[in-house]
Amino acid sequence: MDREAYRRAFDSLRFSPDFQDRTEALLLEWVNRQEQEEATMNRKVFRRPAVLAAVIAVLMISVSAAVVLLNPSQVAEEVNDPLLAEAFQSEGAVLLNESVESESYRITLSGLVSGAGLSRWAEDVEEDRTYAVVSLAALDGTPLRHTDFSFGEYTLTPLVSGYSPMAVNNWTLGAQASCIERDGVVYYLLDTQSLEMFADHTVYLAFYQGFLPSRELFSMAEDGSIAFAEGIAGPHALFTLPLDESKADPAAVEDFLESSGINPMLGFGS
Repeated sequence: MDREAYRRAFDSLRFSPDFQDRTEALLLEWVNRQEQEEATMNRKVFRRPAVLAAVIAVLMISVSAAVVLLNPSQVAEEVNDPLLAEAFQSEGAVLLNESVESESYRITLSGLVSGAGLSRWAEDVEEDRTYAVVSLAALDGTPLRHTDFSFGEYTLTPLVSGYSPMAVNNWTLGAQASCIERDGVVYYLLDTQSLEMFADHTVYLAFYQGFLPSRELFSMAEDGSIAFAEGIAGPHALFTLPLDESKADPAAVEDFLESSGINPMLGFGS
């Protein structure tokens, strides 16, 4: 089994709600038995509190990694899109699990997939779309509610180097998104016009607290690269998407810019 197949199999594991409690009880029983055996043999190898705490800590980390985060296919299933769930399991899907820690939160880009007819909501649409899944979780394990991190208060949007964030974003790309909460983790499923046409540029996926991209939120360097502005507040992350450069389509980009009627350097140059 290759590494990707192993990851998918591991991510598909589901544990019962009392899994951690039952496992901790078994560990405690094992520690007690070890102490009894050591007392009988008049020897002491380890100290119970330290070992038990260490084992439980490892257990909690393992359970968190295996259970708390749904994979992209599972997120698609949760929003009742079985066609997209299949697409996220296909060879064309890119599974990433890249995380950024910001403001006591962990923001994770789980994966993306591009193509036409990948969603039940666009099964008969010939236009290629890009779908991406991002999750938000508290570092201390505090359960989050999606109503506290809904769109309008928070934004998940593509950005492209060389183009103003105010020119190329969710609003000009005709994007839509879903936001759900499962087991205290908030998931965002983004559906946007295909980003592969920009694949000869650096394409980003930005998550931040706020609404429309602006100069207050983003800065743009002379080489066209985009970054968050200094002092930005709230949880935020800027991921670079691993797109196949051979799929770049400059003609499609030109058509997009003409149809949008927006200056590609809006607010960041002439």
